[in-house]
Amino acid sequence: MEDFFSSLFKYQLNQLPFILIALLIAFTVHEFAHAWTAWRFGDPTAKNAGRLTLNPAPHLDLVGTLLILIVGFGWAKPVPVNPAYFRNPRLAGTLVTFAGPLANLVTAFVTMFLLFLLLLTGAIHVLPDFWQDFVQTLLQVIIHLNVVLFFFNLIPLPFFDGYFIIRYLAPDRIGRQLSALEPYALLIFLVIVLTPIGNYFLDPIFNILVPDTIDYMFRFFLLFVS
Repeated sequence: MEDFFSSLFKYQLNQLPFILIALLIAFTVHEFAHAWTAWRFGDPTAKNAGRLTLNPAPHLDLVGTLLILIVGFGWAKPVPVNPAYFRNPRLAGTLVTFAGPLANLVTAFVTMFLLFLLLLTGAIHVLPDFWQDFVQTLLQVIIHLNVVLFFFNLIPLPFFDGYFIIRYLAPDRIGRQLSALEPYALLIFLVIVLTPIGNYFLDPIFNILVPDTIDYMFRFFLLFVS
């Protein structure tokens, strides 16, 4: 039975608790950051929709979450934003969009600081062996997953934050041309993910940007104890 369930998921069963907790945190801070930034710029749409909250439930999309566990990629519920409320739609829209990925990077940084502090002070060793391993593994997964989402969401394809940042910053004429791609967004994404073309887009993220960023973050904290 365990082999059957293991075959259903992208991750090993013993990894699922860490992945699920890290996903709850990463998706929640990402979508909350969108909602909070939009609200600060005068758009109450997300707040009125119940998205200005750190409760994970309103942010999670059941299908998107299951797909991450099964195939390794998925999504949360997009935060509704109405640029008509912004005094400067181009600037506000860009900042609202970038707030989500930035929140993931900040979460990774804060979690790295917490892990570093626990290891440096030895505070983690007051826990029983099982909980030492659990806490350390969980914090490492939270760091890794949030860094992945930071870069992944900046991919300049429709549905991703990177695309909408370009839309806000680009001249109107180019923005209208880009919008012609939106009906084909899912097809483009599936081609990238399911064919060798994805090697040119995803491999640099997972094999270069993510590990290098985590390494630089760790080196940053090492500066204070060297």
